[in-house]
Amino acid sequence: MKIFDSHAHYDDAKFDEDRESVLENIYDAGVEKVVSAGYSLESSYESIKLSEKYEFIYSTCGISPNDIPDTVEKLQEQILELECLVKQNKKVVAIGEIGLDYYWNKENKELQKKAFIMQIELANKYNLPIVIHTREAIQDTIDVLKNVELPEKKGVFHCCPLNIELVKQALKLGFYISFAGPVTFKNSKNANDIIDIVPLDKMLIETDSPYLSPEPKRGTRNTSANLVYIINKIATQKELSPEEVANITYDNAKKIFL
Repeated sequence: MKIFDSHAHYDDAKFDEDRESVLENIYDAGVEKVVSAGYSLESSYESIKLSEKYEFIYSTCGISPNDIPDTVEKLQEQILELECLVKQNKKVVAIGEIGLDYYWNKENKELQKKAFIMQIELANKYNLPIVIHTREAIQDTIDVLKNVELPEKKGVFHCCPLNIELVKQALKLGFYISFAGPVTFKNSKNANDIIDIVPLDKMLIETDSPYLSPEPKRGTRNTSANLVYIINKIATQKELSPEEVANITYDNAKKIFL
């Protein structure tokens, strides 16, 4: 069974003491490819470093809504720097994570939207898909996407909120839906219904490592080795074998990122 973790943060400080052994162990466990996701300039640089060191790791570059600066001028400067990273590194496979987050930040909604749109434009310029983070901003996220030119490959809603209307709208726009640990949580609403409505050819899996460990590992540091629990959840709901789910999501991730 070959596995593709479409979104992880192995540059996170939680891996500082054993990063190399963790990455060796997940590769030995069948995780053949990983996308190390940037969410700020600093993390984008670090993700690129990981992709340069490990052949099976790729990177995304982006400034998340929780990491944008406080003025348009600073934002423009950071996106110019982001563009330099994209131009100079062949293993950058997407712009992200980008989007809107009104859970942590309600006071800068217009600046968040501007950052989102500017980075979608950057993705278009370099023919890259986008990786979307959205939290408590579903309607505004969809409205932005409906009113801009989208990249040819569209992109993915990473750790997609388990909201049926969001998923339906995202699929209509041509996006992939990425399932993470919450889909296995016992108290997750709509998880089974959403697995049912997402076509197999639009489905990805991810860890968002080191966060959001699936059941029965909830509360511990997450690694790509835990993807088997997400695979098993989807396989049970879709009435497929785990191998089929792993292979399908692997191929889907290759199509969008590679």
